[in-house]
Amino acid sequence: MYAIIETGGKQVKVEEGQEIFIEKLDAVEGDTVTFDRVILVGGDETKVGSPLVDGASVTAKVEKHGKGKKTIVYKMKKRKNYRRKQGHRQPYTKVTINSITV
Repeated sequence: MYAIIETGGKQVKVEEGQEIFIEKLDAVEGDTVTFDRVILVGGDETKVGSPLVDGASVTAKVEKHGKGKKTIVYKMKKRKNYRRKQGHRQPYTKVTINSITV
């Protein structure tokens, strides 16, 4: 069984036992988080929401928080002596999917 959930402004396909990296959540490591915004549940029988599947939820355990790899943002205008260098590390939360309920 799999589900497509919406979190952090993105849609993610998840299965039971899968570890995923999502946008940072306000949760302590070891907590259980419930995702209620389920768009689709698939498996033996596919249920598509309009826009969400009624009564469906996905529970997950928060494993850790962290930051992704550094991305360099470099702006330059030739012959104008204009250069700007900036780095960015996107925060994330690693979760393990426990169960998908319909």
